[in-house]
Amino acid sequence: MKYINTIKAGEQVRETYMVKEVKQAVTKNDKEYWNVMLQDKTGSVNAKVWDPTSPGIEEFSNLDYINIVADSQEYKGQLQLIIRQATKVDASSVSSSDYLPCSEYDIDQMFDELMNLINSVKTDYLHELLMSFFGDEEFSKHFCFCSAAKSVHHNFVGGLLEHTLSVTRVCNFFARHYAFLDRDLLVTAAICHDIGKVYELSPFPENDYTDDGNLLGHIVMGTMMIRDHIKEIPHFPAVKAKELEHCILAHHGELEFGSPKKPAICEAMALSFADNVDAKMQTMKQAIYDSPSTSLAWKGYNKFLESNLRATSEEV
Repeated sequence: MKYINTIKAGEQVRETYMVKEVKQAVTKNDKEYWNVMLQDKTGSVNAKVWDPTSPGIEEFSNLDYINIVADSQEYKGQLQLIIRQATKVDASSVSSSDYLPCSEYDIDQMFDELMNLINSVKTDYLHELLMSFFGDEEFSKHFCFCSAAKSVHHNFVGGLLEHTLSVTRVCNFFARHYAFLDRDLLVTAAICHDIGKVYELSPFPENDYTDDGNLLGHIVMGTMMIRDHIKEIPHFPAVKAKELEHCILAHHGELEFGSPKKPAICEAMALSFADNVDAKMQTMKQAIYDSPSTSLAWKGYNKFLESNLRATSEEV
């Protein structure tokens, strides 16, 4: 199989990919074309169908599998495919595992490490809260399959687990470096900070916002989930419950980034920094190193990071 991350500009591509998204658009001359995002397990690539009426183009929709004949080219530092032919492929004839982007790390190993961090929380009511989520086999399975976002960062199977584990590692470091931090509160908040995403985003292959996700968002949903679970732990101190809820509500750091509250306690500030650095580092990694190869080192302007990106030069 010709995986997306191996495509180079100037090649002709004959392969089957999943249609992540297809949108109709018009040129400046009012000519209709299709803007297509194709996906396999290694990533996604933008493609164009400049003549949808061509006899070589079968009509297709989101989440269809299509076999394409396309020319690859470089456009503004990014790889792009020009689709000449497209034929729908029966989903039963393909292996879905080839088309679902997945974490490069072992899911079971990551979950074992997360459970070790949960077991390192010595405060009984915080540990009980964490186990009420991650001790539930069905919830844990759902959590491990989820992505952390529709796009931008960790938008793959296992992405929510990978991001949560990374943020928790950073918070664990913060707690060792800054002795005044409540380590158990911070680690618990880190593990739970994106817990609402299990219901904000639909499972793959859709990986799109649910009605609840659009109406409420993962920050509010996660806070509600934590509050509901705390109600089942009678000895959970009310003040600590509010501090934990505040960490979740403030973990995006700024009001303009979606946080209902700005950090007011040290643990909330530490969590917001850890979440921000992991999201941005993963965004850079995906934009620079996980995108299809082109002849240019520069990857173009990234709206999320507000910067033109390129790979670090290799030592010679």
